[in-house]
Amino acid sequence: MIELEGVPELVDPVMVAAFEGWNDAGDAASAAVAHLEREWKGEVFAALDAEDYYDFQVNRPQVWLDDGARKITWPTTRLSVVRVGDSDGKGRPRDLVLVRGIEPSMRWRSFCNEVLGFAHELGVEMVVVLGALLGDTPHTRPVPVTGVTSDPDLARTLQLEESRYEGPTGIVGILQEACTHAGVPAVSLWASVPHYVSQPPNPKATLALLNRLEDLLELRVPLGELPEDARAWQVGVDQLAAEDSEVAEYVQSLEEARDTAELPEASGEAIAKEFERYLRRRDGGPSAGRAGEGPESGSFRRGGGRGAGGRGRGPGGGRRSAGRSGSTGPEARSGPDDDRGDAEGPGDGTPGTGGSAERDRREENDD
Repeated sequence: MIELEGVPELVDPVMVAAFEGWNDAGDAASAAVAHLEREWKGEVFAALDAEDYYDFQVNRPQVWLDDGARKITWPTTRLSVVRVGDSDGKGRPRDLVLVRGIEPSMRWRSFCNEVLGFAHELGVEMVVVLGALLGDTPHTRPVPVTGVTSDPDLARTLQLEESRYEGPTGIVGILQEACTHAGVPAVSLWASVPHYVSQPPNPKATLALLNRLEDLLELRVPLGELPEDARAWQVGVDQLAAEDSEVAEYVQSLEEARDTAELPEASGEAIAKEFERYLRRRDGGPSAGRAGEGPESGSFRRGGGRGAGGRGRGPGGGRRSAGRSGSTGPEARSGPDDDRGDAEGPGDGTPGTGGSAERDRREENDD
């Protein structure tokens, strides 16, 4: 039995999770959850026992000084809760349960069961797991973000792709499947990070994930300085690419391929989504549905999921590479000498370079 002392009754809670490591290229996903924690002043209410899930020779503890006293930060996964005020433009709040940590080294099934235990006790209506993969996408174009689910009904309702991936997976894929088997609606959102500039941070990919999350949950995310950071990041990569004619030529070939493939997208649907996002940020809440849009829209509306039960009040319960790949789709398999790994569905299974966000997590013990 999980005891949650000091956690209030939550309103229509949705769990949003990200994990550093294989599924976090450019630290884009974990940085997105860290952004939500920071902007909404998330309060940590639980941390998983690091001894149970992490190999400390792989994810080493960090020693640091606090006013001369030595402290240790252990690698772990923490859960926090944030309340989004006026999430629907009518003054009604909504809660998010944020899960941020490192992909565990062992006992993945127990890890997922523990996370699901918290989801059940908190009455989580849906779980959204964020990930980032390395792909053949130019840094000069909008970052592709794909939504995937294993639930055919949820795929249809939220206008997502149904995962058809087969191959190696990471904790994002395992957690999503665990949620599905437990009857908890689960979605993963995947950002494609240019493989030739994969080192973190990648604020442009982080921004793209947050925009997609806004669309999915119909809420307004305060972006702070992130848009300016994303523009500065792109300018910096532009300057680096301009210094190397081979890289510049390669980027141009990616741009041509991308523009040809996505020409039909530069039409009504893409424009409508961008306009809806503008309205949410202007008005401080979600806009009205698009003309002709019925109840099966591409967003998660309150009470529309089966949920995990528990205490919630809602109806749900209470950098650059030496080689180049010829692939252009996110489901492409990389070769044995390519360190990009495999993409699950449109997203899972890419080794990232995550790790910078660990400094933000402090489980303090005297040395």
